[in-house]
Amino acid sequence: MTTNKPLVLLTGASTGLGLALAKELIEDGNYRLVLTARAKSLKCFSAAGIFESDEIYLRPLDVTSKEERIAVISECEATLGGLDVLINNAGIAMRSVVEDASADDRIGLLEINYIGPMRLAALALPGMRKRRNGRIINISSAAGLIGMPTMACYCGSKFALEGGAESLWYDVKPWNIHVTLIIPGFMRSDSFQNTQTTKWSRAAIASGQKDPYYHHYRNMEKLISWTMKRTLASPESVARKIVRVIKQKNPSLRVPVTADAWFLFLFRRFLPRAIYHWVMFRALPASDRWGEISSERSVPPINSTTNNISIKYD
Repeated sequence: MTTNKPLVLLTGASTGLGLALAKELIEDGNYRLVLTARAKSLKCFSAAGIFESDEIYLRPLDVTSKEERIAVISECEATLGGLDVLINNAGIAMRSVVEDASADDRIGLLEINYIGPMRLAALALPGMRKRRNGRIINISSAAGLIGMPTMACYCGSKFALEGGAESLWYDVKPWNIHVTLIIPGFMRSDSFQNTQTTKWSRAAIASGQKDPYYHHYRNMEKLISWTMKRTLASPESVARKIVRVIKQKNPSLRVPVTADAWFLFLFRRFLPRAIYHWVMFRALPASDRWGEISSERSVPPINSTTNNISIKYD
């Protein structure tokens, strides 16, 4: 297919920020779009008023599936004229302290939030290198800048994405391929309600102040809920900023796109580390009560499989 319009592949495009970005790119009108989601979520596109056309292609893609990754990148390269922009947006979040997550929980988060995006980038790079042009945009998080209480595994997966993308920035710069980490903080939405929890974290929350981590979970839940409902940033405002980044000739490696992400980015960068951690802990809600419960608890086996609420951010 020959066209002057760049081809954009967007993962996790059926809900949340991904859907807002899909709509923004469609409204912009300067791109051909391959919008992807898990097969069972493709129906969300029609519900949102998005249908296939000469410039919009709707494709199933679970980023953890080798076959589906290869299929969608192969179509972009062999049939649609070559991929110009890869946007790794699909991801999940999970609330769990380290003790409450199983090996499967940790691996699952890494597969979706880090390994999947890196594998898609690896598949896209040969074509981009051949054309000596391309963009790889990874939707990270403020949780990739700072460790957040009760979010150890999620933060770990986002830290991995940050490090992987930074290394990739150096690797592909000689071929005029730009790598960017989009860093949103809180957005005004109910998406926090879709965050995964593990069997053990749910038990701690329901313990009625009998679990050592009860106050951690309850107070962080209140803080996140309160902040997300009051922040000025929205999926739509963040989507507009991402489109502006796509249009930039030389985008930065890291682009915070909400006020709180900018604050945390600068706060951590310039404040002495010892002072930074002291201030951050004191700022946590009711942190003076954390640890006041010292009762014994049943610790999940290190390699156990927990029964998670299975929700992905498509």
